[in-house]
Amino acid sequence: MSREALYRLLDDTLADVQKRLGGLPSPAEARAIWDELWIHDAHNSTAIEGNTLVLREVEELLRDGRAVGDKQLKEYLEVKGYADAAQWVYSQALAPELGGDGELVTLTQVRHVHRMAMTPVWDVAPHPDAGPDEGPGDFRKHEIHPFPGGMVPPSRALIDPKMRDWLDAVEAIRTESDRHPMESVAAIHVAFEQIHPFIDGNGRTGRLLLNLVLCRLGYAPAIIQKREREKYLRALRTADRGNFGPLGEQIARAVLDNVLRFVVPALAGPARLVPLPSLATPELNAVALRAAAQRGRLKAQRAENGQWMSCRAWVDEYVASKYQRVSGGVERS
Repeated sequence: MSREALYRLLDDTLADVQKRLGGLPSPAEARAIWDELWIHDAHNSTAIEGNTLVLREVEELLRDGRAVGDKQLKEYLEVKGYADAAQWVYSQALAPELGGDGELVTLTQVRHVHRMAMTPVWDVAPHPDAGPDEGPGDFRKHEIHPFPGGMVPPSRALIDPKMRDWLDAVEAIRTESDRHPMESVAAIHVAFEQIHPFIDGNGRTGRLLLNLVLCRLGYAPAIIQKREREKYLRALRTADRGNFGPLGEQIARAVLDNVLRFVVPALAGPARLVPLPSLATPELNAVALRAAAQRGRLKAQRAENGQWMSCRAWVDEYVASKYQRVSGGVERS
């Protein structure tokens, strides 16, 4: 699928969710949906930075407050801090607490997100080079070495003005019309990482701020999967050179995946038609469902945009018939 087709599919899917399912629900209205996003976000975003907790360990930590496994305390606190910050970010979806002048993000909120994400782990394992005024929420007083690929973060003396320029760029997203919003949020995401305003935790904070902007614009959050870490880093390096397309595409896929995987199935119920990826399971993936629909084995309809649509009841019926044994003990395919 081309990048342009992906953006159209994202726009069409969100319009369909709005029209047929009443739109993206707020965290207060649909806690279960947002909790699933929250757990997967905390797991994957910290794993990108090297955290080794597996999804089950993250889930038990966040749902039950139990530190299962034999990992270092630092790793549990990294996840807990990120999750605390993500909960605040998600609370901004559809009912944002904007700044005094209605800004999408304020400097106070940038510091707040970093402070929430980093304080738990900082209390037991602060950055070894941090000075007394470089803790969570404080901008760095150190210079940063060039990144892989050659990009050099600005001098510490320029962080304040650079961040104020960044806030202006965030605000401009609402009026930009010359590129898709996913490429606009990609541009502000990479710009934050280029500034690297904190001595530690810029990757996690940058992804939290990316989701803060997405939530306040009415999108589902983007979760960059840990298996896509190298692709994500390559897209960031490409964006360093001014090409925001690959990163915008990755963000768009992440938003679309979350809408189809978590939001649509929870809102649709068993009888409402939804895109096939929303009905996929580990045992029956979207490719298998599409093949069954194309062969006429699974009841489905083709939407105007070419997407196959079915419902949970029809999939359950297909699964039951697929494994029903007929005379002679032969399994029907």
